[in-house]
Amino acid sequence: MALTFDYKVRDRAGNLVEGQLEGDSLSLVVGKLREMGYLPISVTPKSRVNASMEISIPGFSNRVKLIETAVATRQLATMVDSGLSVVRSLSILAGQVENKELSRVLGEVRLDVEHGSSLSQACAKHPRVFNHLFVTMVQAGEAGGSLDIVLTDLATTMEKQASLNRTIRSAMTYPIVVMSVMIVIFLALLIFIVPTFTKLFAQLHASLPLPTQIIINISKAVLGPGSLVIAAVVIVMVIAFRKWIATEKGRLAWDGFKLKPPIFGQLIHKVALARFTSTFASLVQSGVPILESLDIVTDTAGNKVVGNVLQECKNGVREGRGLADVLREHEDVIPSLVVQMIEVGEQTGALDTMLAKVGQFYDAEVENTVNNLTSLLEPMLTVFMGAGVGVMVISMYLPMFSYIKHIPTQ
Repeated sequence: MALTFDYKVRDRAGNLVEGQLEGDSLSLVVGKLREMGYLPISVTPKSRVNASMEISIPGFSNRVKLIETAVATRQLATMVDSGLSVVRSLSILAGQVENKELSRVLGEVRLDVEHGSSLSQACAKHPRVFNHLFVTMVQAGEAGGSLDIVLTDLATTMEKQASLNRTIRSAMTYPIVVMSVMIVIFLALLIFIVPTFTKLFAQLHASLPLPTQIIINISKAVLGPGSLVIAAVVIVMVIAFRKWIATEKGRLAWDGFKLKPPIFGQLIHKVALARFTSTFASLVQSGVPILESLDIVTDTAGNKVVGNVLQECKNGVREGRGLADVLREHEDVIPSLVVQMIEVGEQTGALDTMLAKVGQFYDAEVENTVNNLTSLLEPMLTVFMGAGVGVMVISMYLPMFSYIKHIPTQ
């Protein structure tokens, strides 16, 4: 099992460099550092005490958020624009970022660049942090000699994507919280309150109204051994569903279904269009060829239906047709506004500018839709939760009204 070693070395220019490196033994790590052209000063295995204190949760502990990558990219652009070398800039960044995983990745990228790799090649080795869009735009910036400008544009693009993701999360947080609270309240009533009433009704030996009998049956199902079977069935269904949507056919069907609901479907559609147009604008502006740009936005659109349309458009463009002309055949997915703006951009030679304007329009549309959706959902969910609890409480008290009629009066 490979160990992690902290090292301090001097590079060929005499600068002190610190970092971490994995290896099977101390001697192998020292040898590797010497092969890299460094003069080792100290190489020590990472403290086992510290290692034990760092709990690694797969998917969370080693996760690098998009906004963290965006901030690091903007800082890198600023340093490169100020005249610092890429290697020096990466070294400074690796020591500044708080996310340990991002710091480790930046350190490895710096080592690769220092040993002759281009920045795009070094970043391509870490697809979980630097996606296809990042690598392609950096590669275009390196080829055009405008790395600082491309990095700035890339940071702006990622910040917009992060902002869009936050907007979507804010729209979904409230209904999820309300539904979760509602489920907890219902379960508490079914587990602790309803059984008390059930015992009382059993002692009275009277017939129960249908709503009351339904609530009691649900309570017995939740408390009985059948609940474990139900839970197991639900878990199996969730796992099967996740595996199904991971397939090409399942993802296409699920993404198509998500576009159909009246409100949420429109929101998801606008989000996909915002991602497509904004990312496409950044790629074209950076000098990435149209065909390669369409390949990238096919993945970044976030919806398989939109992605498939863009892939079909790529085939049409390859045949020599205009992008707007091909998109016009799919106006059920790509609105006429987008097609018209792209057509104007193609005719005037300002495709990137037109796409950026469309992206800004759909960003604003998404924000407005989220605000309207939140305003609409808040009272609806409050009424729904109150009605649900009210129905359950009234169902439990319905038999009482019948029993009171039969109580003899003096």
